[in-house]
Amino acid sequence: MRVVRHAVLWVTGLISLAPFVWMLLTACKPANEVFGRELHILPAHYACAENFATVFSMMPMLRYLANGAFVVVVILALQLLLALPCAYVLAKISHRGRGVLFGAVVFCLMLPTQVVAIPQFLLAQQLGLVDSIWAVALPHAFSAFGIYLLRQYFQTIPDELLDAARLDGFSEFAIVFRLMLPVALPAVIAFGIFSVTAHWNEFFWPQIVLSSPEKLLPPLGIAFFRNEEAGTDYGALMAAASIVIAPLVIAFLLAQRRFIEGIALSGLKG
Repeated sequence: MRVVRHAVLWVTGLISLAPFVWMLLTACKPANEVFGRELHILPAHYACAENFATVFSMMPMLRYLANGAFVVVVILALQLLLALPCAYVLAKISHRGRGVLFGAVVFCLMLPTQVVAIPQFLLAQQLGLVDSIWAVALPHAFSAFGIYLLRQYFQTIPDELLDAARLDGFSEFAIVFRLMLPVALPAVIAFGIFSVTAHWNEFFWPQIVLSSPEKLLPPLGIAFFRNEEAGTDYGALMAAASIVIAPLVIAFLLAQRRFIEGIALSGLKG
């Protein structure tokens, strides 16, 4: 059975990695091989340098990467600022209606972002935020998933620890940010990986609220190489996609242990 499990893991892992491997190989192919009739997995002539040079010469990729980094950092900071106290109240403070509030959080998890896109756009328009980085960041300040994940983790923390902190004179906000935040660091890192990945790769909402070329985010920049009339430059397109996902891969590898720990411990208590 152990051999079978490992075989299944290897097969599913290879299937999951296949699109990324194909993306990297395409990023190293010249145009005549990408559009050739014969299918070659490995490039016959490597054009990695040319394709990656095209990315930086045809578009301000560094500017887009900086925009994306600023947006995901602001979103994550706002989400943690709101999610930590909300999760603490739902997990550790007994009050009437706690179950109803938690049910509302779970209900929000089932709502796709497209459902509220029109009201959010109209609100951003009324506030004069359209075509600004803040129009991208502020609608994501509330994260139902962040509240849910942190609430599950907070429930694994003994109440005696909180009682001791109150005896030492900690206020409830001090308990949240000076005690619960360091203790729940694995869950915070796990949520951070989810949040950064989701908003770094987001295409739908930024496409609606952003129009100025200098304010675009990395996924919108990648679309620059799609051209139905002149033909898509797939080599440069895949090179740009490789550049965009590289920070996510590096971040996950650096935080892998904490990420797994946070996800595992968050499911111990319901």
